[in-house]
Amino acid sequence: MNDHALYPHLFSPLDLGFTQLSNRTLMGSMHIGLEEEKHGHEKLAAFYAERAAGGVGLIVTGGVSPNRQGWLSPFASRMSKKKHALQHQVITDAVHQHQGKICLQILHAGRYGYHPLNVAPSAIQSPITPFKPRALSVRGIYSTIKDYANCAAMAQLAGYDGVEIMGSEGYLINQFICPRTNTRDDEWGGSFENRVRLAVEIVKAVRQHVGEKFIIIYRLSMLDLVEGGNQWEEVVALAKLIEQAGATIINTGIGWHEARVPTISTLVPRAAFSWITERMKGEVSLPLITTNRINDPQVAEDILAKGQADMVSMARPFLADADFVNKAKAGKAHLINTCIACNQACLDHVFARKRASCLVNPRAGYETELNFTLTNHKQKLAVVGAGPAGLAFSCYAAQRGHEVHLFDKADKIGGQFNYAKKIPGKEEFYETLRYFDNQLQQLGVSVHLNSTQTTESLAKGGFDQVVLATGIVPRQLDIPGIEHQKVLSYLDVLRDDKPVGKKVAIIGAGGIGFDVAEYLVESHSLTVEPDKWLKNWGIDKNYSDRGALQPPEVEEPARQIYLLQRKTTRVGKDLGKTTGWTHRSSLKSKKVQMIPGVTYKAIDDQGLHIEIDQQAQILDVDHIVICAGQQPLRDLQQGLLDRGITTHIIGGADVAAELDAKRAIRQGAELAAVI
Repeated sequence: MNDHALYPHLFSPLDLGFTQLSNRTLMGSMHIGLEEEKHGHEKLAAFYAERAAGGVGLIVTGGVSPNRQGWLSPFASRMSKKKHALQHQVITDAVHQHQGKICLQILHAGRYGYHPLNVAPSAIQSPITPFKPRALSVRGIYSTIKDYANCAAMAQLAGYDGVEIMGSEGYLINQFICPRTNTRDDEWGGSFENRVRLAVEIVKAVRQHVGEKFIIIYRLSMLDLVEGGNQWEEVVALAKLIEQAGATIINTGIGWHEARVPTISTLVPRAAFSWITERMKGEVSLPLITTNRINDPQVAEDILAKGQADMVSMARPFLADADFVNKAKAGKAHLINTCIACNQACLDHVFARKRASCLVNPRAGYETELNFTLTNHKQKLAVVGAGPAGLAFSCYAAQRGHEVHLFDKADKIGGQFNYAKKIPGKEEFYETLRYFDNQLQQLGVSVHLNSTQTTESLAKGGFDQVVLATGIVPRQLDIPGIEHQKVLSYLDVLRDDKPVGKKVAIIGAGGIGFDVAEYLVESHSLTVEPDKWLKNWGIDKNYSDRGALQPPEVEEPARQIYLLQRKTTRVGKDLGKTTGWTHRSSLKSKKVQMIPGVTYKAIDDQGLHIEIDQQAQILDVDHIVICAGQQPLRDLQQGLLDRGITTHIIGGADVAAELDAKRAIRQGAELAAVI
């Protein structure tokens, strides 16, 4: 089936006058961390080249600073000299070899800069960085405008097709625009006209330096989602000024980094913010790009078909699958490795100063290092356990030409992923299992379900090597009364759907404890009800006040929950860096009591006996759910080794500290690459 029959809007070209984009997909800006690595430009070239070959209409790089003050962190990437431009030519050449187009994102961090040189409109420190900024002098402002224009000229010299000027997400330009961060009383602060002057002057200066035949995308903050943000009328007025100043396209920016509203994590509904781009339609004549949580070609097609936008920006979906566009175009959307918006290997890595990758695609960012070349020595391999580690290994090993037999005692693939997908806000996990299911078929892996393996059965199977991906068993706790009928394991709840009462204590506040709390406290998932979800997080579609915030409308929780941990640290402290706060905030709004420093004394008909700060308490609960960690399941290992069978252990069977699909999938991939 051809692309135009399936997704006619998504695959129609976009004419920009002086150039044409082949389709309506934009690979949104992502900082990968390769920008600052040794030989990073060559690795970035391979990364972007794969996405260009995969059919993306237009690529935008991670943010590059126009000067030192604008660095995101010390010695971060900068484009201000000819030598920088020359270093980038390897990237633009690689993209152009595949007939792709690429823009450099110019990003000045402003007060978000993680270094002592940072500057801002006013000396107001950001809540997410330790460095108080210096207020830019008027001379400093003019010099910054010049630096943007110079950066764009250097990008042109480097062979880029255009630039994206980052005017949203709470970075420098956005800081000038909003009263929240701009308290100046000169011609760069105060009135709306003064606050937006920097944005307008930058676009004008860039256009003047690069000429007419160069793409300028302006990333406009359409929803600030912070107090003291912009009003809708101001957003529209700025869009018109940006159009007059010479921009080619306007991209949608959603939320500041310090906003207390999730905007891209998995609990955000798909296309949750396309309505705000739609609202801008008709106000300007430039093409508009919409963004955030669009990870499926049909969702993208629907947005375009409804006229909500002219292009669709997807960033992480191109980490998950470089061939996203080509697969959709060939009528093979079912083979797309879908982004599940977990943030665990992308944003969490970037904020920890590590290279970004992807939980479901460990090759992302490792295109020159992790490859699955055809083997010269085909082997018959047994894989025991069809959880994430076993699935990843099986697919990559089969891709290399090995004969792979995958065994699992359950009646379906997925292991613990089958329980994760039941959590409200984690519905995307279904997509990963759909992807693996299709991959197993495509690659000819022999899948044996309802098949418990023993040392004997594996020894008789004539396998050259065995990979144990047998996962974990929940850890048993030594508490008097642990056998009481009130006690359930998380598997009883998530796997076996055992009934749970209205008052529940959860022992263990790691990722599983939080998931079980979310599952028990929500009567249904808001992820599939976008309007209710927006109200739940206090987002005002009417945009009555600055920043489009309103008091959240939270539904009554389905149960009363106590989330307990032995550790005295803050509950949820070890959750993902960029998503942990959303889980804490969500449970808090549902009145979940999160209690650290708990000693468990006993369980009986009265409930759970605990001690906090040497004070005894009884929690009168209907059920106690145990989420207190797991232990590796390796019961086959010794018998196989005794028989001289080469055996590898991956995933939870190797390390079961916390259910870690990111580590499991990467470990499976790395073993498959060398076996």
